Amino acid sequence: MASNGANEGQREARTPIHAPLRVPLFRRMWLASLMSNFGLMILGVAAAWSMTQLTTAADMIALVQSAVMLPVMLLAILAGAIADMYDRRRVGLVAVSISLLGSVALSVLTGADALGPWSLLGLCCLTGTGTALLWPAWAAAVTEQVPAGVVPQAVALNSISFNIARSIGPAIGGVIVATAGAVAGFSANALLYIPLLIVMLLWRREQEVSRLPPENLLRALSSGVRYVLHSPPIRTVLGRSFATSLAGGSILALMPVVARDLLHGEALVYGVILGAFGIGAVFSALNVGVLRDRFDHDRTLAFAAALMAVMIAVVALSGSLILTAAALALMGAGWMATMTLFNITIQLSVPRWVAGRTLAAFQTSSASGIAIGSWVWGHAAQSHGVTVALLISAVLMAFTVLLSRFMPMPGVEGGDREPVELDTPPFALALTGRSGPIVVEIEYDVDPVKARAFYGLMQQVQQVRHRNGAYDWSISRNIADPGLWTERFHCPTWHDYLRLRGRYTPEDIDLQERAYAFHRGPEPIQSRRMLERPFGSVRWREDAPDRGSEVLPIVTPLASG
Repeated sequence: MASNGANEGQREARTPIHAPLRVPLFRRMWLASLMSNFGLMILGVAAAWSMTQLTTAADMIALVQSAVMLPVMLLAILAGAIADMYDRRRVGLVAVSISLLGSVALSVLTGADALGPWSLLGLCCLTGTGTALLWPAWAAAVTEQVPAGVVPQAVALNSISFNIARSIGPAIGGVIVATAGAVAGFSANALLYIPLLIVMLLWRREQEVSRLPPENLLRALSSGVRYVLHSPPIRTVLGRSFATSLAGGSILALMPVVARDLLHGEALVYGVILGAFGIGAVFSALNVGVLRDRFDHDRTLAFAAALMAVMIAVVALSGSLILTAAALALMGAGWMATMTLFNITIQLSVPRWVAGRTLAAFQTSSASGIAIGSWVWGHAAQSHGVTVALLISAVLMAFTVLLSRFMPMPGVEGGDREPVELDTPPFALALTGRSGPIVVEIEYDVDPVKARAFYGLMQQVQQVRHRNGAYDWSISRNIADPGLWTERFHCPTWHDYLRLRGRYTPEDIDLQERAYAFHRGPEPIQSRRMLERPFGSVRWREDAPDRGSEVLPIVTPLASG
């Protein structure tokens, strides 16, 4: 069970939570996002309460939350690939524009008294599409806006931004909807997107110049999926995020029904209990650094899960506004501590080249849990009542405490995740960027006594190769000379091989050097890079044209590394 290192904890304890706000760019972005988050909360109140006026079915009311989260679940990985491939500023502008379009359409249709249950869900889905596209680009851009030493604080501040809005916005939304109607709530949401658009338009983002052309979209998607599949720590975070969101999604989906059926209130009561949830979340986000300093992640997450299970049960059995609001405040604290720790772990565990896609995978896991949970809990509430649905949810949340034992959280040592620039390896064939597949073979001469340790280390090397872009990795041993081992892997094209070389982090390089250290004897390790099925490199006639892209200049093989 891993925990944060003592040195890292001491360093973060000395760094105040507001440190990133000293950076002008981040401060402007944070304030603009705070305003847009206020708008989003007002939209949520207006949409959920509008649905209670359009239908009495609890499952349809719960589907409002599913409609917002469904695009996040379905499009997040695609959005993450787009965030890694294209200018994140432009991606953000397009995303906010989509959400603005959905808000304007909701305002117009509501004002014309033409909004029905399904059109409401459809436009909530459109607004969620903008959110799905924005979030990976926005989250990945944090590392571009602040120094590396305050990234955890910046991540926490972004969570605080959302939850300040969650704590106050619903109450404001409840007042707006109760006094001026849903159309005013939808219009306020549209207006509050405008500051974010302006700040993004004024952002002069520094583009990183790459030596290679960008991946195409399908290749970028497969690279992101491959990275997640071959990163056990990331898979652990995603699995626990999904389980927590599935169990706790009942509160997010059924809060309007709790306000209407259990507390017998109107829109203002809904805004108050939603605000209580947000107040607890803000308090938790402000103190997440203290939690990371004093306790390991697993202990914190187990305590938060137990707290949330008890509070969901209290909400189910309470008929008092004060008791329900207090329980939801504690529920919000546990929820935010959990999600912020997941987010920080992802941010500090992945290199920048895949940050958008990995954060999108995290978003997909949590959104999938909420979307599926909203559907499940809505049907349970419709069939058996909201109290029974919430009690079942509480039991399921209690079981997530056991995940700390079976799926321990990875440690975050705060190491350097920036890729190491490696030189282009030598080649004598007339290659193009599309030449391939490229086959790489590396021969090791290992003392047979150390064979077991070498093989175990090479399993870790396999994960590095696969998540950075290789496929068909294998390790074989010479049956005539058991000291000789051959590592072999493929890359689809020459450019893909160069991308793989450009993705190694210092940690990956260190692992590779540890494998090389097993090599014995005076002769250096032998590496071979070969063009498989070299049809394009052998001309049928001397005057045959090259069918590939522009031929790359030949690099004289000065060394075999």
